[in-house]
Amino acid sequence: MPEHVRSDLDTGGQIGDPLPSWHDGPSKQAILEFVGRVTDAGGPGGVSAEERIAVFDNDGTLWCEKPMPIQLDFILRRLVAMTEEDPALGTRQPWLAAATRDYGWFSAVIADHYRGNNSGVKVFAKGVLMAYADITVEKFEALANQFLCTTDHPTLGRTYLTCGYVPMIELLRYLDANKFHNYIVSGGGRDFMRPISQGMYGVPRQRVIGSSASLVWKADGRGGTLVHKPALDVLVDGPEKPVRIWSRVGRRPILAAGNSNGDIPMLQFSERADLPSLQILVQHDDSRREFDYREGAEQAFDLADTRGWTIASIENDWSAVFPS
Repeated sequence: MPEHVRSDLDTGGQIGDPLPSWHDGPSKQAILEFVGRVTDAGGPGGVSAEERIAVFDNDGTLWCEKPMPIQLDFILRRLVAMTEEDPALGTRQPWLAAATRDYGWFSAVIADHYRGNNSGVKVFAKGVLMAYADITVEKFEALANQFLCTTDHPTLGRTYLTCGYVPMIELLRYLDANKFHNYIVSGGGRDFMRPISQGMYGVPRQRVIGSSASLVWKADGRGGTLVHKPALDVLVDGPEKPVRIWSRVGRRPILAAGNSNGDIPMLQFSERADLPSLQILVQHDDSRREFDYREGAEQAFDLADTRGWTIASIENDWSAVFPS
């Protein structure tokens, strides 16, 4: 019996339906057929458990990223606090935009990034790296965890910790029950996501691959500690995603899910000539329950049409978006 049949009760779904928040349709069917195929050890598409690698972008794929990425809100609050401590910073970007709530400046930086212009990203990154310089990794994670658990989303009326997409969490659990190894591969901060990855997604912290600041170890007589330096270690976006997947995992994935142009290389990296594979592109088209936008994803959707990627429409494929 294929493993996906035996695991239905383990996913939290109804018997016979491991993805209860997905409407019946081509997208759900593509997922079920793929998992059924690769977990059928006696079938022609069977894939060994060690090869069942699945990679997921985070912002806009696993949790909400509008009206701004969640970590951006976390950073902006720190930048504002820095200008209160040192008013001279308020005359420079990105502190000026944070202090004056010029969110358009940050939106333009992100939009330019997806068009290939990273001049604004470099300016913004300098402020981000200074914001948490000299803080220990433990202190940073504690601040991130507290922020996510207690801060409300500006328009959805729920805490950020409850802004994860229920259908994608069901998918993660379904894959985990079928012996997939799920990884988060995000341009967001690795140490920002790690505190909540297990509880929110069921993804162990060691499987979070994300952007990071450089670290330095300092002796303190009690085992030492790691401290953030005001320098970038890596920005995990675009072509860097496949590089970091290979560096961490040592295998190509057979499933990848994303929602933007920055996820294209990761989605392409999962296209296998030797094994079955599945690529999922989340489509934000539901202004009533979430947001309706395609900026920064135009190229991804053009490729989805030509390469046969599976589109997960929030409006048409998901019966629920967030936890009730």
